[in-house]
Amino acid sequence: MKKLVLASAIVAASVAGAANAATIYEKDGLTYKMKGDWQIQLRQDAGDDQNLDVEFDDLEIKNSITYDLGNGLTAFGQLDFGFKDDAEGKKDGSKLEEAYVGLAYENVALSIGERDFGSDEFGVEAAYENTLSEDGFDSQGTHGNDVVRLDAAFGAVNLTASVELESDGESSADGEVFDLFASTELNNLQLAAAYQTMKVTPNADSVDTWGVSAMYDAGMVEVGADFSAIEDTADQANIVAKVAVNKSTKVAIGATNIEPEAGDDVTEWYANVTYNFPAQKNVSVFAEIADTDEDNVDAGFLTGMRVKF
Repeated sequence: MKKLVLASAIVAASVAGAANAATIYEKDGLTYKMKGDWQIQLRQDAGDDQNLDVEFDDLEIKNSITYDLGNGLTAFGQLDFGFKDDAEGKKDGSKLEEAYVGLAYENVALSIGERDFGSDEFGVEAAYENTLSEDGFDSQGTHGNDVVRLDAAFGAVNLTASVELESDGESSADGEVFDLFASTELNNLQLAAAYQTMKVTPNADSVDTWGVSAMYDAGMVEVGADFSAIEDTADQANIVAKVAVNKSTKVAIGATNIEPEAGDDVTEWYANVTYNFPAQKNVSVFAEIADTDEDNVDAGFLTGMRVKF
């Protein structure tokens, strides 16, 4: 499930590690934090002749270190591992998910390494699993291994800028990306916009993607929508409503529509419920149903459990 995240919060996460992380060591200006996020599902995907199986999404260990350098300057590093592929019998996949270092001063953080682009934060979609891409940026790709990224907060405007270096001729060469993600909050309304230009390979043509989104928090109910467009490829839109039934239970209902330049439109809808145990908010159970309007497609469903620290 994706949640719109303001860039000021992204700056804090870049410097101090993920929220709710456990502090393993703290002394003489050094802080080491670790976070775990383990989610396992019983799932049958929407589609033709799909079968029920156990899915792992995700099995992550995140490691964050920060050094206080004085005068408001902080050095930070992040090293994250995922074991989903191993759990599903795909032994040839890399366990590394993110690896970067950086410097931060007040509300500005600059980092280099392997990590998500700013456009990964785009969108209001709230499904646990998708048969369609979450949005246009997700379809194009929002992660790189030659990334230079700047996160900054300027008053009410928050900005993330990312560059994926082409690195032609190097072992990590895999294309070139520039993207921007901007967000702000006005009372209970969150607004965001993103832009990305991507070359999949050094010799490929650039493809532009842009998008806008809005999420309004009315207390018990949050409603949101986003729209993204991939140049000469497809337009995509999401709508979602999230209801806080009580302090422990939340329900989300949403739909995604893709209009490709060639081929038929596809719409997917979903509904899910999440229960967080009152004694331990980082332990939850959930269930979801989903379907598309494609021909010969049966509805999918899942149920699972998530444990975080």
